Amino acid sequence: MKPMGRVLSAGAIVAAAAAAALLWRSHEEAAPPEPAQPASEAASEPPSVAASAASSAAAAASLPDVGQGAEVPAAATPLAAADIGTALTDLIGRKAVLTFLQVDDFARRLVATVDNLGRTHAPSRLWPVNPTPGRFMVEAHEGDTAIAADNSLRYTPFVLLVETVDVARAVDLYVRLYPELQKSYEALGYPHGYFNDRLLQVIDQFLATPDAQQPIRVQLTEVKGPIPAEQPWTRYEFADPELEALSAGQKLLLRTGEVNARRLKAKLAEFRKELLRRMSPR
Repeated sequence: MKPMGRVLSAGAIVAAAAAAALLWRSHEEAAPPEPAQPASEAASEPPSVAASAASSAAAAASLPDVGQGAEVPAAATPLAAADIGTALTDLIGRKAVLTFLQVDDFARRLVATVDNLGRTHAPSRLWPVNPTPGRFMVEAHEGDTAIAADNSLRYTPFVLLVETVDVARAVDLYVRLYPELQKSYEALGYPHGYFNDRLLQVIDQFLATPDAQQPIRVQLTEVKGPIPAEQPWTRYEFADPELEALSAGQKLLLRTGEVNARRLKAKLAEFRKELLRRMSPR
């Protein structure tokens, strides 16, 4: 068993599920803006993004530290790559696997996606999930463009699935899968690193994602080059530079909508708590 308890890799099932809800075609293929709705006359002034970020970061920092060097028993029956599809089916059901997941080369896809979620870009070709139906939707709001309220509905089916995942069973599954995950992580370019470490970093990033003023304003990404962007295949970015500076995973989390983001963060916090419980001395 390598340093930093292998049980941390179990976080990948919830991280994958959360990532799937986030990545499930959340890249910005947009429908035309809808007419603006009258603004509330008594709208309260929300806290600044910077203040929310500081508050969220403080909350994440207050979580118990897993630390490095913790040891847990190795899985009695490590999971081979060929058996991953069957194991996922046992966990969430055949229909859910076929609907939501890309099972081929799953360990590599999962490791690469978790790693990329903590960076500035998470390429969709590596995602362990299928595309989300529909397009990213925007609407006019007070003279600007904002993420449409109904856009969050696209992610609701997967968020509901995430909430049904048995965290204890997920931990058991990914203890078995960890040898494949670590192998993929080393092949990704980290021969001396541990996927467990990276996984925990990304989970804590998710938990530290700030709340943002609703609705979230967006703007067309500037296209640099001789070929202009063509409608409706337009790409959007956050108008607020502080939000745009967040990691790819945090921005995707915000795009799922306020309620979905809160539910996904709650599931990740539950999962992290289970990891700590499983790693504590008996």
